[in-house]
Amino acid sequence: MAESWGSLIEPCRTSYLLKVPFFLLFFLIFPLSSAFSVSFDGNATVEAASLQDPKDMALLLLFKLQFQENPLSSWDANVPMSNWTGVTRSNQTGRVTGLNLTRFNLSGQVHPCLCNLTFLETLVLSHNSFNTSIPSCLWRLWSLRTLDLSYNMFTGVLPSTAFATMSQIIELDLSHNMLRGEIPMWIGNFSVILEKLNLGFNSFHGELPKSLLNLMTLKYLNLSHNSLIGNVGDFSQALVSLNLESNMLSGTLPCLFSSRESLTVLNLANNSILGGIPTCISSLGGLTQLNLSHNELRYGISPRMVFSERLCVLDLSYNELSGKIPSRIAEASDKSGLLLLDLSHNQFSGNIPVTITELKSLQALFLSYNLLVGEIPERIGNLTYLQVIDLSHNLLTGSIPLNIVGCFQLLALILNNNNLSGEIQPVLDALDSLKIFDIGNNKISGEIPLTLAGCKSLEVVDLSYNNLSGSLNDAITKWPNLKFLSLARNKFSGSLPSWLFTFQAIHTLDFSGNKFSGYIPDGNFNSSPNFYNGDIRKTTLAVPSISDRSLVIKLSLVADETSLIFNYNLTTTIGIDLSENLLHGEIPVDLFGLHGLEYLNLSYNFLNGPVPGSIGKLQKLKALDLSHNSLSGHIPENITVLRNLTVLNLSYNCFSGVIPTKRGYWKFLGAFAGNPDLCMESSSNVCQRTFPVEPGKKFKEEMEEGPLSIWVFCISALVSFYVGVIVLFCSTRTRSFILQTKSLTG
Repeated sequence: MAESWGSLIEPCRTSYLLKVPFFLLFFLIFPLSSAFSVSFDGNATVEAASLQDPKDMALLLLFKLQFQENPLSSWDANVPMSNWTGVTRSNQTGRVTGLNLTRFNLSGQVHPCLCNLTFLETLVLSHNSFNTSIPSCLWRLWSLRTLDLSYNMFTGVLPSTAFATMSQIIELDLSHNMLRGEIPMWIGNFSVILEKLNLGFNSFHGELPKSLLNLMTLKYLNLSHNSLIGNVGDFSQALVSLNLESNMLSGTLPCLFSSRESLTVLNLANNSILGGIPTCISSLGGLTQLNLSHNELRYGISPRMVFSERLCVLDLSYNELSGKIPSRIAEASDKSGLLLLDLSHNQFSGNIPVTITELKSLQALFLSYNLLVGEIPERIGNLTYLQVIDLSHNLLTGSIPLNIVGCFQLLALILNNNNLSGEIQPVLDALDSLKIFDIGNNKISGEIPLTLAGCKSLEVVDLSYNNLSGSLNDAITKWPNLKFLSLARNKFSGSLPSWLFTFQAIHTLDFSGNKFSGYIPDGNFNSSPNFYNGDIRKTTLAVPSISDRSLVIKLSLVADETSLIFNYNLTTTIGIDLSENLLHGEIPVDLFGLHGLEYLNLSYNFLNGPVPGSIGKLQKLKALDLSHNSLSGHIPENITVLRNLTVLNLSYNCFSGVIPTKRGYWKFLGAFAGNPDLCMESSSNVCQRTFPVEPGKKFKEEMEEGPLSIWVFCISALVSFYVGVIVLFCSTRTRSFILQTKSLTG
């Protein structure tokens, strides 16, 4: 192996250095006039800017030659190296000591000629597209202190042996590449002063090298997102940050006594760690972030486990923790304390402790998917910094406390799937920053208060599966940014308002399962670019893909050098559901002019008349249900040109005529049941009037599992921290939470 490394650097030595006499190379690269200057006092002084080594210049120019698009345009023999982008030189010797080419859009291989920059102390090639193995000669740079090759596509394995020349490295970052194999044992003893090691987001496997447990200089260790196995181990050094997230580690939690005062970030999420949470974890007095989510932790949390007020993020979600939530989980003060608490997706029972309302700094509270009972603490409004609260999927009772308006900065209020009762209080209009309001699947009654018109920031509103009643008032029209509105399965009545289709940003309207009557309003169908995207042949106006539909929530927070940004991505099919109401009359022709629709359900009403022939324009339509109405006339032939249509139900109407099999209607045979005057063309030219009685399981499955079903509506929240990254998936139905960490100096 050593011979192959030598051959890699040989071309640089012989072709560009040894064959050119040094003095000739010097004068070819440097004009005499720029190399020296003579002062008026008669003393010849060498300008600091002219101190540059010709050998280093030749090596860098050779490195530049491999890139055709010339991203290193400032690298020119006629330009002083002091003006070369990304190059740092010593003021004393003129030798190149630093090379920072991050985000230069470089690709291919790293030319081994860089290995001859023998005075190089810092080499940063991160955020490029290098896609070969790491040149082995880089490990021979004896002056190197920092080596950062992160965010590339480097492949291969690390050398099986280390070199004495690497003993001065302080920071080594090979993260976000495609490296594989086992992490070699020498990684923990090759440098006597290594402080930061980041091998995250690769494909390393095997166990943690035991040498890392005893590397006393190590402060920051990130081995996240690999396939490492074995126990975590109890590290002997005073770590500042330990991130082993998303591996296959097992065993129990270590106490990390050696890091009792120094450790600020501990992230062991997404592993298979067993047992309970030892109380010694709370003795880590310097912790600011603790993430133990997505493991197999169980049992209760000891009341003796109280974290210090320095802790900003505590995530114990997606485990099997049980018992009551401790009344005191962290120290609190007016100026510091928890910013985020996530105990969701466990088996906690009992009441929500009133003492949670003493965590005055709290900004995000997630207790969803537990077995919590009782009422929401009345003093929840004391949390004036609270911006996201998710108590969904519990057994909570009582009403939404009036005091919640004290959380005047609230952006997301998610209380769905509980047993909450009472009415929507008019005072909720004080939450004028609220973007997400989800109280679906409860026992809320009464009408939508007119005062909710003050919640002008609302973008997602889910009031489905409650006992709400009355007619729709104009308060809803004051939500100009509305993207998702579900009033499904309530007792609303009256006519559908004329403004129903006028929301500019709307993706989904679900008014199914109510008592709305009258006609479908034939109003302005062209307001929303999502419903109506113009001529389908104009690709520039095409409806964006689901991944492009997003709402962004930015929080301006600075606390303990931590900044927080929420990104909510709304993922739902573009559609309209007016099924199971008392609507009558004909289907408005313009409704079928909404070229962006992916789902339309008008079933179980009293609609009559023909299906508009413009249905052929709905080229994006995936599911169409017009069943259980009184529609008549022939089945439009252009339905078969809807290439994306996978679910069709026209059953139990009054359609007539012959359905030709050659047009592809055979794919939807179950969709025509219950139309006595309709028949299917057969091979014997006899009109067959026998259809399957049921519309078919496929449609039912699609309604329950398909993209527009209310069960698949989800919101994901991306939260990035300056000292770490938190990803939150906050949904009316599902939510996951992942914490990644990155040190401030990383």
